[in-house]
Amino acid sequence: MASKTFVPAFKAQVGNWTYYSCLMSYAQVAREINFAHELGGNQDLGTMIQRGVGTRTAQITDYLLSNENRFLGAIIIAVWGGDPNYLEVSMDTDDANQAVLAGLDRNFGVLTFDGTQQFFALDGQHRLKAIKDAIKRDPALGGEDINVIVVPHFDTPDGRRRTRRLFTNINRNAKSTNAQENIALDEDDSFAILTRRLLDDHPFLSRDKVVLVFSKVGQDGELVLAQRSITATSPAWSTIGVLYDVVKEIGFDLPCTAEQSTQRATDDLLDQSYDLLATRVQDLLDACGNLRQRYLTAQVPKDVRAPKGRDGAGHPFMRPAVQVQVARAVRHILEQEALEWGELMKRLSGLDWKMSAAPFSSMWIETPEGKQQGKMASGKDYTQLLYDLLLIHLAPRSKAQISRALRSYSDLMKSKYPISVEEFNSLMPTDSEPVPNSITL
Repeated sequence: MASKTFVPAFKAQVGNWTYYSCLMSYAQVAREINFAHELGGNQDLGTMIQRGVGTRTAQITDYLLSNENRFLGAIIIAVWGGDPNYLEVSMDTDDANQAVLAGLDRNFGVLTFDGTQQFFALDGQHRLKAIKDAIKRDPALGGEDINVIVVPHFDTPDGRRRTRRLFTNINRNAKSTNAQENIALDEDDSFAILTRRLLDDHPFLSRDKVVLVFSKVGQDGELVLAQRSITATSPAWSTIGVLYDVVKEIGFDLPCTAEQSTQRATDDLLDQSYDLLATRVQDLLDACGNLRQRYLTAQVPKDVRAPKGRDGAGHPFMRPAVQVQVARAVRHILEQEALEWGELMKRLSGLDWKMSAAPFSSMWIETPEGKQQGKMASGKDYTQLLYDLLLIHLAPRSKAQISRALRSYSDLMKSKYPISVEEFNSLMPTDSEPVPNSITL
């Protein structure tokens, strides 16, 4: 005979739905809540309601097992059968506490089922699978609790349509945090933490308007975090999302990255990492066309990016797309141990830091007026070309690498690259085979 299930619950009403906010242990969730495809004779719900449970569950499982600050949001479940009954519970108080506790027991009670019920997840399938997997590996997690929102489901044609509609409404209107919001809020991602600290403490990046964080601040408190691009008239050097990418590239080997874990790095490791990162950022800003000094001394910072009437003379490192490719190239060269940091910064400083000059001209489309007039090229082909050209300008490793980059420039830009092969040969390691002068561009 099936045993009864008792669940403490708050009864609530929204629209034409009655639902119950309940508390369940992880063990109870793992034991009693199913996926729709597991419910016999209910293939319709299995295909139309239940979303596939993908590989992302492994990350959540890892999080539950390794992060002492773990926390999961509520799971929304539908209950099928079980003769549910809601018993209201009221508080019996003395006169002294009656005024204080008045109304606190509103809609509080116990939800009971006769033991034949079946629960299936409407929202939170990945969390459900992760809980089931985590408890198998660490049964002690079964004693932890999660909020479960229970919605009655009726196994009739109208009931199935109603539940399907609820499922699609939940998932259509749910909004995950975007990449910029994660950078602003995440307390476990070391690179997000370091990015925020740069914005708070770095002598240049913490200055007002240097890094664009918000694209909109409404009068009613509405905040919209900046995307990756910058308008032509903006005084900003970069945006929070691009700065995060730069930090990840040039900080790939920081102490806080030593252990791959979902757990927040220790404060000591984060402090060590910040000190190293802040120095690298300063070096990079100075090596890349003395950007920091030029920005600080400019009468109008936006003119550093694109001087009026002379856009082609603008500073490439004021362009987010260029910033990311420079950081990618720096990381690649360091990981390949082609150059040490000091020599790499020296070679960066030797580039011609104008938008119309090589290698940055690979992202510059001239207008008929000439090189000083034009616009940024967009698209992955152009950003990849800049990355490939930066590698051969800074630390070419082989004739094949140089040949590929120069041919890519010729194919995409329909012109010959303005730097000679001999110049690239001089940058190659002495034990490398030089590139023949007869390369066809």
